[in-house]
Amino acid sequence: MRAGWQTKNLGDVCEVIGGGTPSKDNPAYYLGEIPWATVRDMRQEVITETECQITKEAVKSSATNIIPSGNVVIATRVGLGKVCLLGQDTAINQDLRGIIPRNPNVLLVRFLFWWFKSIADVIVAEGTGATVQGVKLPFVKSLPLPVPPLSEQHRIVAILDEAFDGIATAKANTEKNLQNARALFDSHLQSVFTERGEGWVEPAKQLSELCELIVDCEHKTAPIQKVGFPSIRTTNIGKGKLLLDGVNRVSQETYDAWTRRAIPQPGDLIFAREAPAGNVAVIPNGLKVCLGQRTVLIRSKMAVFDSDFLASLLLTPQMQQRLVAHSKGATVKHINMKDIRALDVGAIPSLDVQRVLARIMSDVSNERERLETIYQQKLTALDNLKKSLLHQAFSGQL
Repeated sequence: MRAGWQTKNLGDVCEVIGGGTPSKDNPAYYLGEIPWATVRDMRQEVITETECQITKEAVKSSATNIIPSGNVVIATRVGLGKVCLLGQDTAINQDLRGIIPRNPNVLLVRFLFWWFKSIADVIVAEGTGATVQGVKLPFVKSLPLPVPPLSEQHRIVAILDEAFDGIATAKANTEKNLQNARALFDSHLQSVFTERGEGWVEPAKQLSELCELIVDCEHKTAPIQKVGFPSIRTTNIGKGKLLLDGVNRVSQETYDAWTRRAIPQPGDLIFAREAPAGNVAVIPNGLKVCLGQRTVLIRSKMAVFDSDFLASLLLTPQMQQRLVAHSKGATVKHINMKDIRALDVGAIPSLDVQRVLARIMSDVSNERERLETIYQQKLTALDNLKKSLLHQAFSGQL
């Protein structure tokens, strides 16, 4: 800690003010003009508008409090670690706390804001509760706040404001590049199946006519263990490839029971019926797997359909739109087996052309993955830079 810095308990230098929810039994309370914030409103750095507005009577009749514009609010139950500034006088609910400096000549609000950003992990780690995490008022008030001289606070705030603006711009550009890489792949994928050459024919209207097997999974969760055969869940199904990090594993006995309908083979496709519906991956050589819940095994007729080509076909925007159109469910969308079997795959080329196109698509997919890895690494580096800057700022190293 630098000379001239002091450490104070947050409650000694700030008021910590709670909130509440006006009775939902009185709808008139929610027909007012006073902004009333919940954690759902903590989407941006500054809360400028809220989903709900309440009346003066609602404020008087409940535990809510109005926090003056410009001050900090933090989440202390749902959304732990979130912190925002208020763009206007705003009432808050019981999941939030308003943090108001007792003396503006001792503590800058924006310094306080950045400090809360720096200790988000501390607040999250403190969260307790079996269902809803939360931190208690004594914990919040006892948080050790470094308080440098006001001039030093101004300097730190200026550095962090400028640095985080630059990081935000760099992050937005990187996310745009990542989006463009994915869009370019989708465009190339779609062009392969729309700009057809000679020899494309429509041998069948339904996927089932081009496949040896389309088999549903067991509709129960397999017992898992630390070692054994991979049990492929929807989260393990990517865009053409299996994602085996964190895959569940099962015993030989479970594997035998879960493959009684069909034993998955290299070259077979595993299709996700939901979460997210429409993803598909090809089982690679040397891998012995079974199906987890909400997945489907697809085995093409090898004399008609190349597996990699079929996977690419199912991942085209056009086919994905058809699958989405068949999705059902109010909350979690899923695709019925009947609709998968009846899926119209349209025209396909000869098997030799399929294999050539599959290799081309594999090369394009690998390039997309390479670019995605680079951009994801940049995003991770930017997040780490933010954490490093915040640590330096509040340990006197900036």
